[in-house]
Amino acid sequence: MSQTIHTLLIGQPQTHTDGKGEWRTAIYRSVVSGPVALGLRGLEGDKVADTKHHGSKDQAVCVHPLAHFEHWSNLYPVVLGPGAVGENWTLTGDDETVVCIGDIYAVGTARVQVSQPRFPCSKQERKLGIKGFLKAVMATGKSGWYLRVLTTGTVEVGVMLALESRPAHGFTVDEANQALLGKEVDRALIECALEIPELSAVWKRGLRRRLTSITEE
Repeated sequence: MSQTIHTLLIGQPQTHTDGKGEWRTAIYRSVVSGPVALGLRGLEGDKVADTKHHGSKDQAVCVHPLAHFEHWSNLYPVVLGPGAVGENWTLTGDDETVVCIGDIYAVGTARVQVSQPRFPCSKQERKLGIKGFLKAVMATGKSGWYLRVLTTGTVEVGVMLALESRPAHGFTVDEANQALLGKEVDRALIECALEIPELSAVWKRGLRRRLTSITEE
């Protein structure tokens, strides 16, 4: 089990114009070389535009596996690479089927913890101009995930995320995705996810809504 920062990216809210009109986003992030300070709210120099849905301490760092870009590039007539979906870190190594909610990693001089999957965002599809990308992410579970920062420090490209500890529940990011976004509603999986203390509050709210919806049917 290993992961390494392949690419490090930061961005600022900017206004863009496309065929749908004007929109403001920070999803167009730029590659950074050299050490970068990592605080409780994320990387120095990085901000989000939609503070209602992004930017909490549970969403300090957005990561995406490098291998997913090969999958997307084979699926669509475009070549996608690091930064394509607006992540902060593009990682080599383990993916959602291996990484667990609550995993704690030492990275550079900082310590981080896996808090939740990345919820598929319409801005990703709008940036890429790929119709159906949102549904494809939900169907495959190739979402990436978020990290909360436990100990601030400095990170840079090439450093390894060294696993310090893993919760006994072993509940993966992929299972968290399936609990909330899976085509089939799995009550047992949802209830299991709700018992995980390391899972973010926002993901649990979504799970409770899904559980309520099936209870009321």
